[in-house]
Amino acid sequence: MGVLGIVLGVVLGIVSIAIIVVIILQEGNQQGLGVVTGAADSYFSKNKARSIDAFLSRWTKVFAAVFVLFVIALNVLSYFGVIK
Repeated sequence: MGVLGIVLGVVLGIVSIAIIVVIILQEGNQQGLGVVTGAADSYFSKNKARSIDAFLSRWTKVFAAVFVLFVIALNVLSYFGVIK
């Protein structure tokens, strides 16, 4: 395996770990459970959650797109014999 294959493989591994971390950091979408437990959502907690969730959601999409591009690049380069 050449240097290009190793570099792309390492970057793919880093992006994979980044996707996992970003997904784990996201909060679950459990609407209505506060009513069952007696907890009420305040206006400030809703806005904070939305901004953090929006940020994490955006980065999940970015990392997923980068992951797909690197997988396609590795497959194409392997198919044409650039990396073995």
